[in-house]
Amino acid sequence: MGECAWGAVLRVVAVQAAWALCWGQVRYSVPEEAKAGTVVGRVAQDLGVEAGEAEARRLRLVPGDRRASVEVSGASGALVVSSRLDREELCGKSAPCALRLEVLLERPLRVFHVELEVTDINDNAPIFPAARKNISIAESSLVGSRFPLEGASDADIGANAQLSYTLSPSEHFSLDLQKSNERNIVPELVLRKPLDRETMAVHRLLLTASDGGRPSLTGTMELVISVLDANDNAPQFNQSVYKVQLPENASVGTLVAQVNATDADEGSNSEVTYTATSFIPPSGRDVISMNPKTGEIHLTGALDFEEVSIFDFHIEARDQGTPPLSGHCSVELEVLDVNDNAPEVRVTSLSVPVPEDASLGTVVALLSVWDRDSGSNGRVRCWVWPSGPFVLEATLSGSYSLVLRELLDRERVSEYEVEVRAEDGGSPSLGGRVGLRVPVSDVNDNAPSFTQAVYTVLARENNLAGAELARLWARDPDEAGNGRVSYSLWEGALGGGSGPWWSGTSGSVGGVAASSYVSVEAESGVLRALRPLDYEEVQVLQFEVRAVDAGEPSLCGNATVQLFVLDENDNAPALLPAAGGGSEAGAVSGEAGTLWAWASWGSPSGQVVAKLRAVDADSGYNAWLRYELWEPRGKSALFRVGLYSGEVSTARALEEADGPRQRLVIVVRDHGEPARSATATLSVSLVEGGEAALAAAAGSSSLLPRSLAGGESGSGPAAAAAAATNVWLVVAICGVSSLFLLAVVLYGASRWAPRAAVLSGPGPTTLVCASEVGSWSYSQRHSRSLCVADGAAKSDLMVFSPNFPPPPGAAAKDTQPEPPSLLDTVSGPSSFSLFLLSRPLGRQCSEPGSAPAVAGPWVLCR
Repeated sequence: MGECAWGAVLRVVAVQAAWALCWGQVRYSVPEEAKAGTVVGRVAQDLGVEAGEAEARRLRLVPGDRRASVEVSGASGALVVSSRLDREELCGKSAPCALRLEVLLERPLRVFHVELEVTDINDNAPIFPAARKNISIAESSLVGSRFPLEGASDADIGANAQLSYTLSPSEHFSLDLQKSNERNIVPELVLRKPLDRETMAVHRLLLTASDGGRPSLTGTMELVISVLDANDNAPQFNQSVYKVQLPENASVGTLVAQVNATDADEGSNSEVTYTATSFIPPSGRDVISMNPKTGEIHLTGALDFEEVSIFDFHIEARDQGTPPLSGHCSVELEVLDVNDNAPEVRVTSLSVPVPEDASLGTVVALLSVWDRDSGSNGRVRCWVWPSGPFVLEATLSGSYSLVLRELLDRERVSEYEVEVRAEDGGSPSLGGRVGLRVPVSDVNDNAPSFTQAVYTVLARENNLAGAELARLWARDPDEAGNGRVSYSLWEGALGGGSGPWWSGTSGSVGGVAASSYVSVEAESGVLRALRPLDYEEVQVLQFEVRAVDAGEPSLCGNATVQLFVLDENDNAPALLPAAGGGSEAGAVSGEAGTLWAWASWGSPSGQVVAKLRAVDADSGYNAWLRYELWEPRGKSALFRVGLYSGEVSTARALEEADGPRQRLVIVVRDHGEPARSATATLSVSLVEGGEAALAAAAGSSSLLPRSLAGGESGSGPAAAAAAATNVWLVVAICGVSSLFLLAVVLYGASRWAPRAAVLSGPGPTTLVCASEVGSWSYSQRHSRSLCVADGAAKSDLMVFSPNFPPPPGAAAKDTQPEPPSLLDTVSGPSSFSLFLLSRPLGRQCSEPGSAPAVAGPWVLCR
């Protein structure tokens, strides 16, 4: 091939590719009977798909109504013949034979229309209706008489179907060709020479039909002509061509037409019978019936404009003469279209599910719509019902795309049921529809949300480890992993100690994190205690619970939990221990659990001889203490105990007849449910007034001569003289000590305290308060301060008392020094108090008759 030819081919290919890219449609042609594997065209190249992408993007044909016999090669992207192509089978007599193919290309999804024209080749020879034709001709027939013959038919089209006829040589007959209409040529046998039956009764001729193909194909039919006598007038029709129009919905039995032929002969030679012959197409035999007597043509089958629009056939009128003569005419039946075909809607591609975050304009489905009717009956309009978030967009003729016009929300609508409806322009109009189910897939666009922003949980102390405290629940409207929530604990603020919880240190109590107290089950959100809670350790836990979903990326929500620990009466009152050599209110310790006190004979009723102090680690009513005298009871008892103050006082004036010693059993109870109690034994020694004062002054000293503490054995005159001497010695020592201590306190207060009478240092903070009628209480903090403030009206003196030997009956081991404690000693009308601060002793201060209140830091009340 020369350079010019190659240039022309390249130009054609370039023009075809440009047209395909611009209009989305490609045309190819292929001759019928092409071998399997024959390349029809480079579809991928013509559609602008790069080499190697055709298979990756799944370039393929969408199956149609008719077998296309072609396919797209996945590797090369070429359109190749896959099976035998028979134009006559695909299109019949229609010309041109164009197959409309749809080519689908994915990622992104696109559809192209390819028109494949199957060109005709001369592969069908002309065929006569019968291999032999018997013709009877009267011998009286005139020269020039014509006898129509049944022509041959050729399944090909165009030049391949253009037939020509030849007749074998004969001196009596020749062949003449007549056009019955624009499409058909009817061969006629023409008598050229009069017949003589006696010379030749039968003439045998061969009629040959040749088509216009190259090479030409032929078909033959033998003509057997019988020469008959007499009847020399053939029937004649009143018109040579009958044209009839019927709608395709005409019912069976409808009269199509009535033909009429007359014969100039008389008698049986003029009696005519009618016969329908030469049907084109041959299926007309099943649709038309002929009444041989009347010439009426009736409809015996259903018409279908979409199958056959025109029927052509011949009518032969034969008389009853001998020989019979015949006349011929043709009938052309045109079928008119009616709107008897509803539009058809077919989904060629459906991309579901659609993610809920799909952008506007996303193609959800591709559809094809067609109507087999013609004209206005075949014009179709389409729409979506209900419209919802979708709309139809026309791409090419008969092709539509279902696209997204509104944003989706799976939590609002998880699935759409829509119909694509089509309606033609006929009257009445017909419609078609196809249903589409479009599920919406979930994306993680919703964070877990708790039902409450703040959860308040009440839990009693001493709960079991692992006990369920509360159930937290967060809702996530997403589905599957996007809606699967797991819970976790975040550290927060914990309240405990002496101050309010909201002012405490965040995250821990004593260095312990909130996660050491509680835990949250990851799946169920159940809040459980990891260990028993202790109100005395922590009163409030505040922390956050986080709910996280399993989406990608994950989303989370938070809720604050405030866990309030409720106090239980789980602590019994505890008596404060005595100091190294003495006890409270003039009492010195003897045996373990026994308190000692002194009272002078003649003391009036109501004289305070001792004061008990106890603490309860609980709070509120559980720590509100009351004191009761258990033994001795009744009116004979010499002493009574203040209900809330713990002061032991005389019930009447003391006499020598009451004996040297009285043993009292005192019970300390709290107000909890059930109440808890502690028991103290107080031993009161009855002595003379001077000895009682000396014993009271020497309550915490171990330097007092043992002869003074000898109990009942030292009651002689010598003992009294020694006691009087020692009294003055003690008074002198106490005076000097008091002056020295006062000077030291005043100097320290003026030099170091930032404000009046305040000392601070490291360690836990404790409030200790002594009132006239109160119990001891304390509260722990993270700092220590000592403060001298105005308290009760009673005036006390702060001194360090000299050391005295233990009271009578005290064991020798009691002389060993013990941890110092707070001590308040009261004796007689005039009293002095000694306060020694070292460690926490109590939690609360009680006023007479009042409920306990939360105490502050260390405060010394006088």
